[in-house]
Amino acid sequence: MDYDPPEDERRDADRPRRSRGQAEDKRSERGSEEENPRPVRPPRERNLPNAEDLARTTSGAVARGRTTSSGRTRRPLPARPHSIQKPEVALRKMVGEVRAKSLTRRLNEAGRAFASDRFNDARNQIATVVKEAPQLPEGRELMGLVHYRMGRWKEAIVQLEAFREITGSTEQHPVLADCHRALGHWDDVDELWAELGDASPSAELVIEGRLVVAGSHADRGDLTTAIRILEHNWRVPKRPQGHHLRRAYALADLYDRAGRTPRARELFRWVAEYAPDLADVKARVKALG
Repeated sequence: MDYDPPEDERRDADRPRRSRGQAEDKRSERGSEEENPRPVRPPRERNLPNAEDLARTTSGAVARGRTTSSGRTRRPLPARPHSIQKPEVALRKMVGEVRAKSLTRRLNEAGRAFASDRFNDARNQIATVVKEAPQLPEGRELMGLVHYRMGRWKEAIVQLEAFREITGSTEQHPVLADCHRALGHWDDVDELWAELGDASPSAELVIEGRLVVAGSHADRGDLTTAIRILEHNWRVPKRPQGHHLRRAYALADLYDRAGRTPRARELFRWVAEYAPDLADVKARVKALG
């Protein structure tokens, strides 16, 4: 499944994206209670499928078992994402003033633990928030991302599908689609990809979704479609960002697997020039001469 992306996908520079919270200095417990800082939210780059995810082999994918669809029925997204309150404000309405302070602290601690790759700690902190305030989007989102980084695909899907329903947003569609991809839910991957195209979000988000859906076609053994999806409107950017480099790596990997060695070599060399530590790119360049 493919679509014509928004014009800004073809721009070299990223557009700034809305963030629900910024990292803050560690405060004392008393200070946190009084000021209720917004939850720490890790940078998007740490939440996304990495190069190794995007280079899954078909044999490895088949070994996990394939079911085509999760059988889930989704309500259509609204024309615009829902308006979301600050988490501390929403929590006061959900659980009251006193309990809101405690849950806000847990949300902050979970965000910091996630940013430090302490996923078990993050899960333990955020679980109480999700249990007591299941309609809080930040709680669902962070719990979903924690499960995703732990490779707990089914659990991540539950949380990120809830985030989609609560917010009406496509913001975590690439991660959600990658979870469905890992379980072989091809229909879900394609449906989420179509929603992303209809929403026409930032260029970065569309590229992230493109990487996942292309990877899903490669998992199915359809390298031709996977290559076509990643080649669509591809141009070497003047100032490459992380998502440009992951896209180029994934496309080079597909070229290599399809026997298009000269093109693979050229693209791997370009990636290695800007990101020599990305996955195994140096080894790939060396192997292709």
